[in-house]
Amino acid sequence: MRQWLIQIGAIVLVNLRSLPQRLGSSTVAVVGISGVVIVFVAVLSIAEGFQRTLTVTGSPDTVLVLRAGSDTEMTSGLSGEQARLIEDAPGIARGPNGPVASAELFVILSHPRIATGTDANIPLRGVQPAAFAVRGDVKIVAGRMFEWGRNEIIVGRAAANQYVGLTVGSTHRWGENEWKVVGIFEANGGVPESEIWADAGVVQPAYRRGNSYQAVYAKLASPGSFDQLKDALAADPRLNVKVVRETDYYAEQSVLLHRLIRTIGFLIASLMGIGAVFGAVNTMYTAVASRTREIATLRALGFRSVPVVASVLAESMLLALVGGVIGGVLAYAGFNGYQTATINWQTFSQVAFAFAVTPRLLAEGLSYALVMGFLGGMLPAVRAARLPVVTALREL
Repeated sequence: MRQWLIQIGAIVLVNLRSLPQRLGSSTVAVVGISGVVIVFVAVLSIAEGFQRTLTVTGSPDTVLVLRAGSDTEMTSGLSGEQARLIEDAPGIARGPNGPVASAELFVILSHPRIATGTDANIPLRGVQPAAFAVRGDVKIVAGRMFEWGRNEIIVGRAAANQYVGLTVGSTHRWGENEWKVVGIFEANGGVPESEIWADAGVVQPAYRRGNSYQAVYAKLASPGSFDQLKDALAADPRLNVKVVRETDYYAEQSVLLHRLIRTIGFLIASLMGIGAVFGAVNTMYTAVASRTREIATLRALGFRSVPVVASVLAESMLLALVGGVIGGVLAYAGFNGYQTATINWQTFSQVAFAFAVTPRLLAEGLSYALVMGFLGGMLPAVRAARLPVVTALREL
């Protein structure tokens, strides 16, 4: 074993010293692998960014009450009386102005995007005063808060950056009202930043909703109050609802798109990886061909097949490592933090988010590069090990 390691080390050093002589073919392999890694990491960073936006939304001590059988606010519906019963249930925190709970409406608007000029879905959320106590991370960063009972709206920072004309002072006609933008708000980068907020009491008549809502957001009295609230609502015959933590609700919404994008990303990377592997194979065959006499001489001097195989694989994986590092660096520089928006298939509305090139994605990209390097070097390595010594020495 020790002799093998010494032989492997000796041959690998010889290979590395001769790399400048094969700079052209080696560069082709590095560029091919780095291109695959860039695409691989960039596509998967979409899924990571979308999931991060949804998972940072909400708090474990905030709950969402929907009609039983509903997966989203879009398919839920609660009467005003049911909303009042929910707000009065035990387990919900109480403040100076009563229950820390907000019965809310969720309406989908159509408005042109800045990037494309085409219409896209944007959520209009009708809220009650307690909404800002329930969501403590919502802060006005430009303009002012809307006045209750007036046709005024505040716009999330991400929505203001993605859609045409959503600036403080602008007016827009949606439903049966004309709305004036009076403020811009942030919410720690979460989903609410992709929404428009208004007084639920004004949204109801504008969309002929009567005295109805779609969900109740509430702050729990204590971390252990979730089961108390859930049991109390289940025991009330006047209600047929389900209770979910806000964090669980948004995490579940991210699952579908996250899986879809990762599947597409791996498919694209696999197809591109085939081309990169062929490039690596060609590069290593060229390297083996140029070193035929050298390999034959080493074999004649007593070097075994395993060190020869290991040396070729080492060179191939080194080139892959360089390509993987370059691809990862370029993907991070070019895509991390890039702002865009995509549709949330659960609510059929646009959610703005930023690409997230995470350390885990970079590690996956580098691992994929090494796999391509290994596959690309395997066949040439076997050929080098099986090269007849006598035949090769004839080329001297």
